Amino acid sequence: MSVPQSPKVLTVAEFMERRKALPEGYRLVFTNGCFDLLHPGHVDYLARARALGDGLMVGLNSDASVRRLGKGAERPVNPQEARAYVLAGLESVDFVIVFDEDTPLELVSQVRPQVLVKGGDWPVERIVGREVVEGDGGTVLSIPLLEGFSTTDTVRRIREGLSAGCS
Repeated sequence: MSVPQSPKVLTVAEFMERRKALPEGYRLVFTNGCFDLLHPGHVDYLARARALGDGLMVGLNSDASVRRLGKGAERPVNPQEARAYVLAGLESVDFVIVFDEDTPLELVSQVRPQVLVKGGDWPVERIVGREVVEGDGGTVLSIPLLEGFSTTDTVRRIREGLSAGCS
């Protein structure tokens, strides 16, 4: 299975080169996650995150890091190339960088965003990279999530449907 390329999916080095062309005062917003099966909660969250600055970067957990997070043997459902391409297709997302570590701390330390956000299920004091961003004078926020949507619940509903003989 071959996934098309997107100019929004970058390595850190490629982003750092592009960053040189960004205007003075450009406010980069950063968030991260698995974004395995994109749903309305993701779309809402990413649009709200993007509204906090001039551009939104998504740090995307690699397949290996998703597996290490303990989300289940069947996760990720979609490979990292497909997840990155889908995220890049959203108007609210300006940059996608896949990272392989268990947390995005190294990536946050390299790209130095002015705003760091996570979903409302993350208290600000537990957001990885908070010290880096706040140390640079930036802002760290927890954005309320759209109720009733989660990838884990979606995977569970699909599994239950398949076990009930639905196709």
